[in-house]
Amino acid sequence: MSIARWDPFYELNRIEDRMNRMFRRAWRTWPEEQEFLTTSEFAPAADIYEEKNKLIYKMEIPGIKQEDLDVRLDGDRLTVSGERKFEQDEKRENFRRVERQYGSFSRSFELPASADREKVQANFESGVLRIEIPKRAESRGRQIQIGSGAESTGKKILKAA
Repeated sequence: MSIARWDPFYELNRIEDRMNRMFRRAWRTWPEEQEFLTTSEFAPAADIYEEKNKLIYKMEIPGIKQEDLDVRLDGDRLTVSGERKFEQDEKRENFRRVERQYGSFSRSFELPASADREKVQANFESGVLRIEIPKRAESRGRQIQIGSGAESTGKKILKAA
């Protein structure tokens, strides 16, 4: 007679392993289903960067017409939305795979306090949407010269942000 250590989760782990093997085998027989599960919702990527006097938002949105885009500014929120439409004139039965993403999208960005909301400009060229938002003059910062005086020990230059 031997003594064995009892593991209460041993049987559960065995069941989990069997289920995982079963699902892996099933996915190998239906690859289209597996690929469908790996695709994500359509949301174009954005690059946001700051220059000395402006903020720039760039989004690559190929395959969308300018009239299918909507750029809105509501308070501190910049929202870009649109729709990439599936070309219905193509014969669907000949498709082996559809990887490009279609449908509606909406991206929103919170603008910083320095943004001048009255002078926003948007340009759409070659599938790239470029939005430029100038900074307000009072928020750009300036150099302040400190003059000499009785309490001053020397000349200092401070930069206000």
